[in-house]
Amino acid sequence: MLAACALWIHGEPPLVMHMDCDISDYPHVLTLFRRRGAWGAISKTNGAPLRYRDPIYRTLRELALSYFHEYSNRRGHKTLRSYSVPFDLSRLDPAEWVTNPKNCWKAHDIITEQRHFPLIDRRQEKLLTKRDKFERRASKLVEYPRPKVP
Repeated sequence: MLAACALWIHGEPPLVMHMDCDISDYPHVLTLFRRRGAWGAISKTNGAPLRYRDPIYRTLRELALSYFHEYSNRRGHKTLRSYSVPFDLSRLDPAEWVTNPKNCWKAHDIITEQRHFPLIDRRQEKLLTKRDKFERRASKLVEYPRPKVP
């Protein structure tokens, strides 16, 4: 939401897209932007894979699929299943998502209730392989490791 607010302050629409997943994982929200007709995304997680995407994607489906391989649970199962239509946060009162000192549950609920489109069907889901040991190890690389307890 911070990225969406920053774009809004600079005169761009604060668009977000919800990406939903298998119940064994956590959903994710991206801030969307367009440059020369192509979609890009700003996203922040502690892990490396689910971050910024350059504005090179012709469709939101292409953009969502760029996260597919890296979107996995701790057991290495690929879990990304759908993406939503963009939601313009300027439709909400800024007190709900810009200056709210607490969790933004109203904005969350509206974003997650948007129409979603599947990325794969049941047949394709059965064809998915787990990420291998090397990929699972690499995905544990984080920017802010947990502090070591003395």
